[in-house]
Amino acid sequence: MPTNFTVVPVNDADGNSNNTTANGGDKPVGLNNIFGDEDKEDNSDGSQSGDDIQRESHPFISSDHGIEQYDGKNMALFEEEMDSHPMVSSLLNKLANYTNLTQGVREHEEAEDGVRRIAIMVPQMGTFIGVYLPCLQNILGVILFLRLTWIVGTAGILGSFAIVSMCCICTLLTAISMSAIATNGVVPAGGSYYMISRSLGPEFGGAVGLCFYLGTTFAGSLYILGTIEILLTYIVPTATVFEAKSIEGEGTAALNNMRVYGTCCLLLMALIVFVGVKYVNKLALVFLACVMLSIMATYAGVIKSVIEPPEFTVCLLGNRSLKNENFQVCAKTETVNNQTLTTDLWRLFCNSEHLNATCDDYFSLNNVTEIPAIPGLLSGVLKDNLWGDYGPAHTVIEKKNQDSVPAQDTSGDIYKPYVFNDIATYFTLLVGIYFPSVTGIMAGSNRSGDLRDAQRSIPIGTIMAILTTSFFYISCVLLFGACIEGVVLRDKFGDSVMKNPVIGILAWPSPWVIVIGSFFSCCGAGLQSLTGAPRLLQAIARDGIIPFLQIFGHGKANGEPTWALLLTVAICEIGILIASLDAVAPILSMFFLMCYLFVNLACAVQTLLRTPNWRPRFKFYHWAEKEWGDGLRGLSLNAARYALIRLEEAPPHTKNWRPQLLVLCKLDSQLAVKHPRLLSFTTQLKAGKGLTIVCSVLEGTYMTRGAEAKSGEQNLKAAMAAERTKGFSHVVVASNLRDGFSLLIQSAGLGGMKHNAVLMAWPAGWKQARDSSSRRNFIETVKETTEAHQALLVAKNIDHFPRNQERLKDGTIDVWWIVHDGGLLMLLPFLISQHKVWRKCKMRIFTVAQMDDNSIQMKKDLQMFLYHLRLDAVVEVVEMHDSDISAFTYEKTLVMEQRSQMLKQMQLSRTEREREAQLIHDRNTASHSTKDDNASVDKPERVHMTWTKDKLINERNKHREGMGVKDLFNMRPEWENLNQSNVRRMHTAVKLNDVVVKKSQDSQLVLLNMPGPPKNKEGDENYMEFLEVLMEGLDRVLLVRGGGREVITIYS
Repeated sequence: MPTNFTVVPVNDADGNSNNTTANGGDKPVGLNNIFGDEDKEDNSDGSQSGDDIQRESHPFISSDHGIEQYDGKNMALFEEEMDSHPMVSSLLNKLANYTNLTQGVREHEEAEDGVRRIAIMVPQMGTFIGVYLPCLQNILGVILFLRLTWIVGTAGILGSFAIVSMCCICTLLTAISMSAIATNGVVPAGGSYYMISRSLGPEFGGAVGLCFYLGTTFAGSLYILGTIEILLTYIVPTATVFEAKSIEGEGTAALNNMRVYGTCCLLLMALIVFVGVKYVNKLALVFLACVMLSIMATYAGVIKSVIEPPEFTVCLLGNRSLKNENFQVCAKTETVNNQTLTTDLWRLFCNSEHLNATCDDYFSLNNVTEIPAIPGLLSGVLKDNLWGDYGPAHTVIEKKNQDSVPAQDTSGDIYKPYVFNDIATYFTLLVGIYFPSVTGIMAGSNRSGDLRDAQRSIPIGTIMAILTTSFFYISCVLLFGACIEGVVLRDKFGDSVMKNPVIGILAWPSPWVIVIGSFFSCCGAGLQSLTGAPRLLQAIARDGIIPFLQIFGHGKANGEPTWALLLTVAICEIGILIASLDAVAPILSMFFLMCYLFVNLACAVQTLLRTPNWRPRFKFYHWAEKEWGDGLRGLSLNAARYALIRLEEAPPHTKNWRPQLLVLCKLDSQLAVKHPRLLSFTTQLKAGKGLTIVCSVLEGTYMTRGAEAKSGEQNLKAAMAAERTKGFSHVVVASNLRDGFSLLIQSAGLGGMKHNAVLMAWPAGWKQARDSSSRRNFIETVKETTEAHQALLVAKNIDHFPRNQERLKDGTIDVWWIVHDGGLLMLLPFLISQHKVWRKCKMRIFTVAQMDDNSIQMKKDLQMFLYHLRLDAVVEVVEMHDSDISAFTYEKTLVMEQRSQMLKQMQLSRTEREREAQLIHDRNTASHSTKDDNASVDKPERVHMTWTKDKLINERNKHREGMGVKDLFNMRPEWENLNQSNVRRMHTAVKLNDVVVKKSQDSQLVLLNMPGPPKNKEGDENYMEFLEVLMEGLDRVLLVRGGGREVITIYS
């Protein structure tokens, strides 16, 4: 790298201490804005006072009057930016008062008299009450009691096992993805909708939100239809409004009765939700108790069937099942007082009660038999129920392997008391009907705002509920098939067992346990759906994704979604008018399947993209990454152009922020990369994701060095390939390095694909350089990245960093979090630890407590903050109280200032000599002026004056000799003349270095907050000294300076 070049003068807005801060009106948003608005201070500048003139000699003191100056000595190195980069202790103090409670999930019980309650309620629900039981209540319900036995009888044990397993595995995988999303930050009200929309964006979020809303609404219709079916079929079958005048009209009359009673039930439930939703929440455990009691009664009945099977029987004519509601004796004739009399069954098939009556052909050809409806667990009926028995609608249910004589004429079968299939059955239909029974897995995530620890409770509670209910369902499939006769299983409404629910005749002690339990279970589930769906619609409307839905975001004074409830009732009525549970269930399945698809898609997209914000605490998920061939290369240009245009529409959200690196590399005289480990570290930091631009600068003009620039770019590409760095390379030619770096910082990238962070190596030889170019280049780079709101990463001893092939088997990555400047310091160690090189290194976070800070509370708050950030790290708070400034600090400051003066004198001498040489050159070329020739002869000895290396060494030795004769005691009078601002900053650097070396000397990598650049140009050389002292005694150091925006969030 050339050591001499011309610096183009640039007007520095911060060079004058009387100027206000350039960015005073546009401060970066601090993380504390998330937790509450702070009182804004007046930052207006006052008039200049006498102190301001004195401060001009202080290179690090800003003259802004509106900003409160830092009074202590320990953090004086960071004091100029305390307004935008607060101390960690103040940030943690705000975090301590943070709560993730939001309105919308639970009942709003605030007074409606205009007085708002300010008290903060702390969520108290744990995993069992808050997630496990709600999921259990929503999963177990109407399908279990009304359709599972019919599904087992129709699909067979093997087919039912396939249906249940497929649906349970689907929900389990979705729950795993949902757990990963739910533990990727705080999930406020809105639950699943919030997770999906914030993960996939507003376009997908609106569509998925509507699917979830419609699914929840039609679930309300399903539960209400189940409630009415239980009411009219088993409890009060005579309470009908419409009576069928013929057998053909029975189906239509039954549907109309369902519509009338279903509408009345819907209006009643809507009124309850509107008036007293809090009572619905309080009765939730009562409804769940009904479900659990019914399940326990079922298992008790299975056990009892081994000892003593129930007395329920089924009457068969040939192999056909008969409805026994109109006859008591399962026989054609009976003997009474030695007389053979016909039975009620005879009269149903014959035209008279006499023995010579004309009877139905099938009745005449086949015998009547009576078999137990519940043979028992050990009866061997399991073999008969293994396989399915699908069939078209209106076919008679027949027993397999039963002898019968077919009749020639079957046209009159519809008028006979046979048990018929009411609908056509096939495998996919049964899947659609069964799937709603496993759709309650979102109940826990919907209550996220009420949970004490949502990130722990949602995964554990949801997955445990799925495993529990899967066990219930699979065991029920096996037990139903092993205990109940096949013709009874296929009897959907229990017509062959005296109009009892099939699961009820198995239950102990009475079928009424199932009837009452299932009735209240369906009522409770319907109320829960009518409670949750309006709030979900309100959350969608308040997001403003779909404009015409915004009216539904309004509600009562206490936040109740009145308008959303009205729309929910209207949509729910559509399902009621369908009037068939078997027709509504597949509609419900489609909505939830689409919702689950997008939950898994959200998890897959986040995993495959490896966004830095994707840090779920739930680790037991996996999406495979594959490198597929590019078969659509012709569309790449259009896709890239479209993506670039979209990227410029809005800045990236905090959760989507990732470091897009501009890597400033140096090329040696052979145009080879001087620090290849810088590319290794880039690979370890980026892992091939996001944008990486590796660039370098050559001094000169493009006309003379264009070929070298191309050669250097090829060398960069080769080095990037060797270090597996995925990105772009670029070499520019500029008049000097400073201009080249400035152009790259300003213009690298294309459109929205621009870098947001700069990575460079620490200029290790800046002290030994003949001129100040290295120091000035570094300082200007720091200033320009700050002005461009870009992050800056500076690696010290980059050649000591590990290569990509190395594996660090142990050690720590230490983060020294002094001030908060956007959270980049917390994000980087997480990104680094994802690479194989650093994977086994543990993360430690140190922060500094001042005299007025409560270090114990700071540690607790920081641990909670890291927990919400999903970062696993050991936390340690280092107490660094104000102390007297040591003699060592004064000595270091004195040496620094003397060296600065020497450099200034050397620079002045150099400038004077250059001016004199130029003057002599001008005089020699002006041959027409004799006067000028005489003037040039007056000082001939100065023409031959050159600044050689020997003279430079002699000049330095003179200053060193003057400093070497002073001992520590003789320097004390000079201490009084030292710049006290520099003394305090040196004190900060020395003390911080002392505690950092003590704690982190043996760590694999140390990350430090990088103090801001000096606002006065006179302090440039001092700034470098302070950084040197701060990093002294440490091997691998990464100085981190944020770009002025938040890059890490606790939200998903």
